[in-house]
Amino acid sequence: MLSLLDALAAAPQQWRHGYELMKETGLKSGTLYPLLMRMTDQGLVEAEWREPAQPGRPPRHAYRLTAAGIGFVRNAQAAPQNGSAPLGVSVA
Repeated sequence: MLSLLDALAAAPQQWRHGYELMKETGLKSGTLYPLLMRMTDQGLVEAEWREPAQPGRPPRHAYRLTAAGIGFVRNAQAAPQNGSAPLGVSVA
């Protein structure tokens, strides 16, 4: 999960596609998309449909951190690595 948050935090205002995040983090789709959905439900990530850059391609979901997500990442980076999530938020 932290690799996903780190990837999103690298450019927090930039919309990222799931396939791009899979390649960057090494997470498989069966792990990545449930994490993204859970983080969206918790208000850490926002998702929206994006129109394709090339005609004839289907729209795709894109994701980016919310303000709360950016704060969560900052707290996670500053917190001691004791295995617990900062702010009492569970995304696993």
